[in-house]
Amino acid sequence: MPVTRAARRSVPVVRPRTRAARARHTRPWLRLSDEQLLQMRFCDLKLTIERSPIARHIRRLYADLQQRGLKLRPHVWLSEEWFSPDGVPGIAVPFYLAHARLERLERRIMREAEGGNSRLLLRILRHEAGHAVDNAYRLRRRKRWREAFGPASLPYPARYRARAGSRRYVHHLGEWYAQAHPAEDFAETFAVWLTPQSGWRKSYAGWPALHKLQAVDELVASVRHMRPPVRNRLRIEPLEHNRRTLAQHYRRKLAHNRMIRRGLTDELLQRAFTPQRRRVQPLKAATLLRSHARPLIDAVARTLKCERYSVEQIQRMLIERAHALGLYVRGNRRDALRYSRWMLERLTGLYSQGETPHLPL
Repeated sequence: MPVTRAARRSVPVVRPRTRAARARHTRPWLRLSDEQLLQMRFCDLKLTIERSPIARHIRRLYADLQQRGLKLRPHVWLSEEWFSPDGVPGIAVPFYLAHARLERLERRIMREAEGGNSRLLLRILRHEAGHAVDNAYRLRRRKRWREAFGPASLPYPARYRARAGSRRYVHHLGEWYAQAHPAEDFAETFAVWLTPQSGWRKSYAGWPALHKLQAVDELVASVRHMRPPVRNRLRIEPLEHNRRTLAQHYRRKLAHNRMIRRGLTDELLQRAFTPQRRRVQPLKAATLLRSHARPLIDAVARTLKCERYSVEQIQRMLIERAHALGLYVRGNRRDALRYSRWMLERLTGLYSQGETPHLPL
C-alpha cells in the first residue's frame, strides 16, 4: 500500500547527531561546573586514548622510533600523572590531556598543564620513550650504559641540586632534569637523540655530554631491528580502575606541592642563617624577620606588583620556620636583610604561580 504525502509528513525525521552532540551524550560530565566535575570518579569519566587528542602525537612518536629502526612501540595508557614504570615498556599519560574540558580544569587549579601544547607533549613523550626503550631492551644492565650514565641502582633523590652551567648533560625538558638521576640522564639524552633534525652532533660538539649521545647511538645500534626481550603490556594505575575523585587527586597534588615549597623555604633559610650561637647574645633570625616585616613586605609587594596580603602570608611562614629551626643571624644585619628580601621575593613569586581558586576539594 503506497504511503501518502500526508503520512510521510507525519513520520518524525531522525537526524544524525553531530560530533559535539554525541560527545555530550556519551560524556554527560561535559555539562558540569568545575565544582561538580571535581566530585566525579576517574573511572566514571570513560576516557580513552583512541578518542583523545593525544592519539596523533603517539603516532608521531611511533614514526620517530620506526625511522630510527626500533621495533618497540610503547603501549600508552591514561593515569593520573606522567610516568614509565620500571620493567614496563610503556608510558602513562595524565588524564587531563585526553579532553580539553579536563585540561581547562587542570590549568585553573594547578595554573599549568604539563604537556598541554604539542611541542612540550612530544618532548615529554620522547623522554618517556627513553625509559620504555631502556626497560624493553634492558639497556641499563649493559656496561656501556653504566660507563656513560652511572649506576641505575642509585636511589632517586627527593630533590636534586643542579649545576646550571654543566655541559656534562643535555638540555631537553628544562630544569636540568638530566642531573636528577642516571635513569633520567639516559631518558633525556635519548630524547635529544630521537628528535628529528636535532643536529645533536653539531649542537653538542665539544661538550662532555656528546659522549653520552654517542653512547645512546651505539646502544640503539646494538638492538636495531631486534624484537625487544621485555614485551609485557602491564598498565600501572590505569584510569578505568581508579575510584578516586578528581577532588581527592587535586587535594593530594596540592599538598605535595606545598611540601616541596616548604622544603625550599627551609633550605633558603638555612643558607642565610645558622643554627649555631656564634655570639654571646646572637640575634634570632625570626626576630630579625619580625622586626623588619613591614619594610620587607612593602618592598616585595611593590616590586612584584602583588597584593600585600599574599606577601604577608609568606613572611609569616618564614618567621615560623626560622623559629622552628632555631636559626640565628650570621654576619652583619645589612647582608641578612638583603638576603631576606631576595628570599621573600622569590618565595612570593613561586607561591603566586601556584595559587588556586577556591574550589571545594
